Amino acid sequence: MTKPTVLIVDDEKSARDGLVRALRREYNVFAAENGAAALEILDTQSIDVLLSDVRMPGMDGIALMQRALGKHPELTVIILTAYGDVELAVQAMKFGATDFMTKPINLDKLELVLERLLKAKKIQLENEQLKVQLDDKYGLENIIGRSAPMQEVFDTIRQVANSRATVLIQGESGTGKELVAKAIHQLSSRSKGPFVAVHCAALSQNLLESELFGHEKGAFTGAMERRIGRFEKADGGSLFLDEISEIDASVQVKILRTLEERQIERVGGDTPVDVDTRLIAATNRDLRGMVDDGDFREDLFYRLYVVVITLPPLRERQDDILLLLNHYLAVFNEENAKQIEGFTPEAYDMLSNYGWPGNIRELRNLVERMVVLAHGKMLDVTDIPTQVREQASGGDGVKIDAELTVDEMEKRMVIQALEKTGGNRTKAAEKLGISRRTLHRKLNQYGIQ
Repeated sequence: MTKPTVLIVDDEKSARDGLVRALRREYNVFAAENGAAALEILDTQSIDVLLSDVRMPGMDGIALMQRALGKHPELTVIILTAYGDVELAVQAMKFGATDFMTKPINLDKLELVLERLLKAKKIQLENEQLKVQLDDKYGLENIIGRSAPMQEVFDTIRQVANSRATVLIQGESGTGKELVAKAIHQLSSRSKGPFVAVHCAALSQNLLESELFGHEKGAFTGAMERRIGRFEKADGGSLFLDEISEIDASVQVKILRTLEERQIERVGGDTPVDVDTRLIAATNRDLRGMVDDGDFREDLFYRLYVVVITLPPLRERQDDILLLLNHYLAVFNEENAKQIEGFTPEAYDMLSNYGWPGNIRELRNLVERMVVLAHGKMLDVTDIPTQVREQASGGDGVKIDAELTVDEMEKRMVIQALEKTGGNRTKAAEKLGISRRTLHRKLNQYGIQ
């Protein structure tokens, strides 16, 4: 059986070598003296657990962890810290570390922690393999999210992908509706067929009808030859109609007829053409309200409203913000040949407290701007645009207070998680990244009712 792989990062050679000797019997162990060397190993080796000192010259442990998780979100991270740096360790937990240990390291305790974390990781992997086929990995890999709302979205995508059902994706602008549509297509039996996307709001209604259904030669002025429409181009695959709410009544009628009869007629033609096209639609508006107001056909609404996936806005995905920030930092580092190491704790606090009205699209664009204009190795509050800084200044995130003990800080985080979830212990445990049993134990420990 292949041994789990551990990467030890510590600038002190004696500490590094001691951990290597202690762990190499049970683990495949790699070692690095600094963050840059560690990143090279992470890019070339499959690492299960990263053990990193928090204070190192150049790139510190938190910056290393941010960059590592940005490219390898499945990585388990344990931060090693001196007793006086426990506040940094708590901050590291907030940035995505799984656990931390104080120096000098108790080797027996370290082995128990590693065994526990790797066992939990193995169980999680086995569960995922039972739920997800190989293609699922590729179908969902471009949708970033580990929060509870996104896990529900992923489950629905997997369930509906292989059906013939029409899917309606709802969500605010910038939440990733087209990515979800592509994932549904990729996970379906139609994945070898075409995926055709039409952004309905960008086309005039006359042009949209021709784009969707095609036209015959001479159908209108300028129609010099027959043109195949998007429904035909997507035959055997999927057609994604983004902002379907912007389609006028006459085109709505033709879409309804196509869904019912699985045939289209080109503009200017009278010969039905069979099409086997799955329709996936999306909107950022309230279609049911538009039906009530007479702005959208009720019969088409019910044809579309077979399976509905509602994408949460980014402000309701607090657990995903750091993941997305690190992901796009890695993307734009590579695109711009930069080596920015991460976000300072102050910058992350500010961005996590921001409302993100433009959702993931806004976050992506903001990170690109910060990377392009950055001068230092870390993205700081001063790199955040003024408007975002002003809007984020009223946030209520947990702040590190040097006067608090670790227990007091942990108690604050538990209380805040309960407040944000309305007292729901299961959701609070998910937000904290711990089991419900562990949360129950902490409630008793801190006397929280």
